[in-house]
Amino acid sequence: MMEYRVNQRTGDKISTIGLGTSYIAESSEKKAVEALIYAYEHGINYADLATAGAKTFSYYATALGSVRKEMHYQVHFGANYETGEYGWTTKLETVKRQIDWQLSTLKTDYIDYGFIHCLDEDSDWKAYQKNGVLQYLLDMKKQGVVQHIGFSTHTPSLAHQVLDTGLVDQLMFSINPGYDYQHGAYANGSADERMALYRRCEMESVGISVMKPFSAGQLLNEKTSPFGRALSQYQCIQYALDKPGVLTVLPGIRDVEDVKHLLGFFDATEEERDYSAIGSYMPADAAGICVYCNHCQPCPVGLNVGLMNKYYDLAKTGDTMAAEHYQNMELHADSCIQCGHCESRCPFHVKQMARMEEINSFFNK
Repeated sequence: MMEYRVNQRTGDKISTIGLGTSYIAESSEKKAVEALIYAYEHGINYADLATAGAKTFSYYATALGSVRKEMHYQVHFGANYETGEYGWTTKLETVKRQIDWQLSTLKTDYIDYGFIHCLDEDSDWKAYQKNGVLQYLLDMKKQGVVQHIGFSTHTPSLAHQVLDTGLVDQLMFSINPGYDYQHGAYANGSADERMALYRRCEMESVGISVMKPFSAGQLLNEKTSPFGRALSQYQCIQYALDKPGVLTVLPGIRDVEDVKHLLGFFDATEEERDYSAIGSYMPADAAGICVYCNHCQPCPVGLNVGLMNKYYDLAKTGDTMAAEHYQNMELHADSCIQCGHCESRCPFHVKQMARMEEINSFFNK
């Protein structure tokens, strides 16, 4: 049932649904261990370990210690559990103690993805560099303790600064319809700025692991959803997976029933995953942006409209591989008959007939 995507920079095959750990520390050890074992047995192989409580690390050691090499862990340099609860620090000595403690408690001697934790302000990034935390992470990578480097942020402009270093293999970013359309505490950047970040990650083969796919549960409740209606977990997961660069979505779990419900995504119908209703609630500056959702399908002549748009947007940013992928498609934009079928079905009001002309001109200039 599980589907996988490959991080092109690291070669890791990653489950499209992974494990967030924001809630599991609230569970008893028995329930938590059962849930983690069930997740592993059903193909989940990726987990984020920026958790709400220290107990999570021992839960993982008990449940997955024997299959550690088959799992991929995101471990955060800056998450602090000295009190038993989540805290945040940029102090080098505290970070060192915490990494030693996390490795010991997880019963492992390596970290798959060592993450610079929670970069949301320019001052955070400066502090990590000035205080020596970044260099410590790089040293751990040289020693082979850290295999790959990542970072987490909610801020697109800061994400670009870190990506400019060329050090990063994985980005943890908050992606959901609320944040992308300027609703919620972490709705940083315009819809266009956020999409530009996703496209850059795809172009540079930096994988994205998605945090807060349900906007801390707000999207799942009609009273708190900015769209005036509740979305389902499956709609939110599909929304995130449709974004360029995304490898895995990391919802929080508490028990086996939570895991079973998440895995039901793979048996869900297209209608159950369909998030097109949010197109009616977009802000004006987000209208007309193709999100590659393929709600415009089927095209009467067989064009893959969403994929052509994706390759076009990536090629415009300089992605030569995207241009090659476009040329290898069976049908190109010059096959468009301008029937308007796709435009009538697009929930995001994209003028696809004009886009097809743009795409054709771009690739044949």
